[in-house]
Amino acid sequence: MSQRDLKEAFVSNLNGTSLQEVALGSFLTPVCLINRGLILTLYYQAKRTLPLPLPLISHLLLDFCVLILPLVLSCTVLSDILHQVILGLAVVSACVLCYIYRVSSQPQNTISAFLQSHIQFDQIPFVTIFRVFVNVKTAISILAVDFIVFPRRYAKTETYGTGIMDIGVGAYVFANALVCPEARGKNISGSKMNHIRKQLLSVWPLVVVGMARLVSVKMSGYHEHVSEYGVHWNFFFTLAIVRVVASVILSVLRASQSWLVALLISGLYQLTLETTGLKGFIIHNNDRDKDFLHANKEGIFSVVGYIAVYMAGVQVGLYVMKPRSNVRQWFKTLFNLLLGSFVLYTSLYACQTLVEPVSRRLANLPFCLWSVAQSLFFMCCLGVADMILLFSKRSSGCQLIPSSWNLYKKPSDSEKKTGEIERHCLIQAVSRNQLLFFLLANVMTGLTNSVVDTLTCGSSLSVCVLLSYMFMNCLVIHVLHLCGITVKFW
Repeated sequence: MSQRDLKEAFVSNLNGTSLQEVALGSFLTPVCLINRGLILTLYYQAKRTLPLPLPLISHLLLDFCVLILPLVLSCTVLSDILHQVILGLAVVSACVLCYIYRVSSQPQNTISAFLQSHIQFDQIPFVTIFRVFVNVKTAISILAVDFIVFPRRYAKTETYGTGIMDIGVGAYVFANALVCPEARGKNISGSKMNHIRKQLLSVWPLVVVGMARLVSVKMSGYHEHVSEYGVHWNFFFTLAIVRVVASVILSVLRASQSWLVALLISGLYQLTLETTGLKGFIIHNNDRDKDFLHANKEGIFSVVGYIAVYMAGVQVGLYVMKPRSNVRQWFKTLFNLLLGSFVLYTSLYACQTLVEPVSRRLANLPFCLWSVAQSLFFMCCLGVADMILLFSKRSSGCQLIPSSWNLYKKPSDSEKKTGEIERHCLIQAVSRNQLLFFLLANVMTGLTNSVVDTLTCGSSLSVCVLLSYMFMNCLVIHVLHLCGITVKFW
């Protein structure tokens, strides 16, 4: 077999992992975020300042070691003891938080007082962090999957199953929907046709990048998993079509009805799969040379399921964007997100028992339920982590720690320092140029595969390559952020 055939076989015919293991991974990122905030808090308490000398080096290295390194190790050499890693980090965080609370200099620093605290925020609470880490985890996985150190159960499944990379594509669509204009409550200016025309123009970068990827893959002979999207299709085309179709739907219906639209689309699509020959047509692999539809049937028909996921994301975005003024209200919001995740997971269990298992290839109803349920659970975990950081800020008196919320209006000098700290935050850097980060990761993945024989790399070398790859991605995006450069294509 050629090297290309070997790599294609390496990522094919996989069955995924359990829903429980995927959900378990949701705890790692929040714990890392808490640890990062607590490290900065302890440093502040000892020095009464934060490490701003050599900011490009010190802050980037801190964020990379605390936020990115654990994610890379958790999907490679530490994947079999992930639960122990999470538990160990959580115990350390709890001990440090207790210490900060005990030495607190703040009077009346009680839980009840904290719950009544009025808060304010400049960015969408914890949604930004969710979108950033969906992007980061995607960047890690698209290269890591080509190494033998990456567990095969984490990779995308062939037809049915729940791999960690399967949830990645659903979460990416969901993340885009959370901050779309409709979810943010922006009114459509001008006629509906002008709005639709504007959305058509806004997705041209995705179409161009999708075409560029298609041409580069075919010309270079780069390995590709055909049953993932098809012969000519790729995820960039899916993102573009989902955005345009959703905009058309939302120009006719109110955004507050998005949950109903998502339910109808996913339900009717599943009914079509069950009552017609569509499911067999999509799964059958020996007819790709007939025409464009046969060659790209997975990519074309799975768009329906991704539209349903997107519409659900719009509904969640509308709910999260509602104005709330105190901690108790935000805790209620997080509880409702967790409750929604539980209800969807219960529905998923019923669907998998009575209908069929999750299939990313079909983007069936169970896949839509799983994508939204897991995304809500991950968002809730991140929101709780942000609340813990807020409590740490209140207890320590250090208002300079980057987080989604602040307890009160800061004086101008403190505000200046906070802005300086956040300017060196890797999360803010990725958030500023998310599409560019995603494109850069795809380019770097191709370059790495052309230079490194990923199938023969040992565990140590594989981890080193992955860390170098992620550090280069983060360094580029961090430098752009420090220079105040936002790369937009429209």
